[in-house]
This record gives sequence, C-alpha cells and structure tokens, in this order.
Amino acid sequence: MAYKVDFKEVSTVGLESSPHAEALAGLRANEARYFKSKFDTDFVVVPASEAQELVDYVNLVLLERDIVFASKPLEVMEIVVEGVRWTYVFYESGLSVNVLYNLADAKKRAVGFKLSMGMDVPEELDPKFKFVRQKSKLAGEIRGSYFVVKGEYR
Repeated sequence: MAYKVDFKEVSTVGLESSPHAEALAGLRANEARYFKSKFDTDFVVVPASEAQELVDYVNLVLLERDIVFASKPLEVMEIVVEGVRWTYVFYESGLSVNVLYNLADAKKRAVGFKLSMGMDVPEELDPKFKFVRQKSKLAGEIRGSYFVVKGEYR
C-alpha cells in the first residue's frame, strides 16, 4: 500500500521493523520536504515487496562498485521530475540509498547514501566512502556520501 510521507507529522509507518525507525522516519521526512519545496511534488513510498523492480534497479546500479547490502529493503519510491529519475530505497538498517539519474546528461548521475542518526556505517560501505555530516530538524544528524554513476541504466 502506498504511503504519502508527511514531513510535518513524522511517522514510522512502514519502517517499524528498523532498529532506527524514528531516525529513518525523520530521514524519509527530510527527503519528502525537499521534494515538496523544490518540485512541489509529494513523496510517496510503497513497500519494497510491492516494487521489486525498483529494488532490482538500485541493486544493478550499486554493482558498479560491487556493493550488495545485506539489510532488508523496507520501502521504495521513484519519481521522474525535470528530466531526472529519482529512485529511493529505505533499508531496515537505517540506510537510505537514492539513485539520481539524469535522463539527458550522463555527467549528472549519482548514487547517494544517507545514514540515519545512530546507525553505524554499513560494512558494505566502510572504508570505501567518507561521510559528511548535515544537520536536519527532521532527522537530527544525517551522514551522507555518494558516487558518480558511469553506466547506462534505462
């Protein structure tokens, strides 16, 4: 069942099995606020089990860096806005992965990783990536990193 993420009343709906459910919900709400303010669009997630093709797509892109997460995907979201395909996967571990895939410009494609407050860096990313810290009213402290996508994924 689809869930429109509310960034004013943060909810753990769909994320309850995560040991970082509250922080992950804040992280998800932070993304919802970004999409609403930047693109005036809602951030609607569905259970990962209902959109396995999106999980598979993100997994395919992650293979560029030989990354395979052991954590269970809980929710996914995909939207195409202003010529960019945004695909998100929220994992039980508290991790959020997003693929930003510009449909027209191969130089503007990347995979972003965001860690919920309180979670350790997943072993699949450590020590490959350095994480920067960002403060968020909704998510507390977010640690993030990324890599540039080199392949073609349509």
